[in-house]
This record gives sequence, structure tokens and C-alpha cells, in this order.
Amino acid sequence: MKERARSIEDKQQRSEALLDAAEALAIALGGIRFITVAAVTERVGLHRTGVLRYYASKEELLLELAERGWRRWRDAIVATLSGRAGLGPAEIAGLFVDTITSMPVFCDLLTHVTLSLEGDVDIERARRYKTNAFAAHDDIVAAVEGAGSMTGEQIAGLVATTLMLASGLWQVSHPTPTLVRLYAQEPRWGHVALDFAPRLRQLLQATALGLASDTGAA
Repeated sequence: MKERARSIEDKQQRSEALLDAAEALAIALGGIRFITVAAVTERVGLHRTGVLRYYASKEELLLELAERGWRRWRDAIVATLSGRAGLGPAEIAGLFVDTITSMPVFCDLLTHVTLSLEGDVDIERARRYKTNAFAAHDDIVAAVEGAGSMTGEQIAGLVATTLMLASGLWQVSHPTPTLVRLYAQEPRWGHVALDFAPRLRQLLQATALGLASDTGAA
């Protein structure tokens, strides 16, 4: 059993370790719906009640993981844009696809944030999530606007579309074990097992070209 984290730095490291454990379990188990607090704390080496020193509930832990996802998505986009300029709509769509599909747990979390996580924490924790998520969103729009041919309003629309499509298509592309068995019995319903990244790329590129055509940016 690991000793209780005492310093601020130790607590931050333990908090990050819990987030890393939750993310690893989500990948291993096929989605955050299968995560339990007991599994997360066991992976880190804490007693089950130990997580309460860092997060008040599983929902708060997962909301923190989503917040970290926003920061990482922003950082990945900014890093990819370094030294680039004049990106067209299709290239911007490709940038969004390449970065967000490299973060499968974030795609999964986007659905759960809207459905439950934001509503299952206290108002100040929800406020903090919104503040930091919107800050990352605005950073993304500003960075892409500075390197591309689309307006800030068009890019914001593409970001919103990316989030909705990535979250929805991820869920559709990762059916539960029950649905996997059902689709094996009823192949005509198996369209849900679509290829996530190619479909997202196709739809986002079409959306980007449509948004840009409003002002002739395409």
C-alpha cells in the first residue's frame, strides 16, 4: 500500500496517476462505462476510499479526465500547426481528425460529459470544467485561424461538428458485447461497426468545405 501523498507535488502526482489509471482501464476494457473506482484505485495502489482525497466521486474523476483531454487536444493541434500557414478547409478538417482520433478516451468521454458527468458534480466543479474547456476551445480556434483560410466563426462551427461527430461515431463504432453478439446474429444491423476515422474524415471534410464556401474561402 502506498503512503498517503503529503506535499502538493505528491498530491498532484497521485491525482495524475489516478487519471492515467482511469484512461488505461478505459482503453483496456473498451470504454469508460466499464470503469469502477475500485479498479482505478487498485491499479494505482490506493485503498478504495483513498480516491476521495483527490476526487469526490467517479464522475468528478472522469470529468477531470475530460478536462485534461481538452488541454491535450489543444496542445496537439497547436504543436501540429507549428510553422504551417495557409491551410485550406480540407486540411483543417484533416488536422482535427488526426488529432482527436489519437485520443479515443476523450472521444468516449465527450458523450458522457454531456449526458451525465457535468450534472453529477457540484456547480463549482462544473464551472471549472466549462471554464477550462471553453478556454481550450478558444485557443484552438485562434491557432487554426492564424494558420488557415477559414474564419474564426467557421472554425468554431467545425470544432463543434468535430465534437459531435467524434463522440457519436465513437460510441457507434464501439458497441457493447451484447450488441456485438446481436450484430453477429443480425448482420444487416451491423452498420454500426463502421470504420471510425475514415467516416469522421469524410464527414468533417464535407462540413469544412461547406462552411468555407459561404465566403468563398474554399
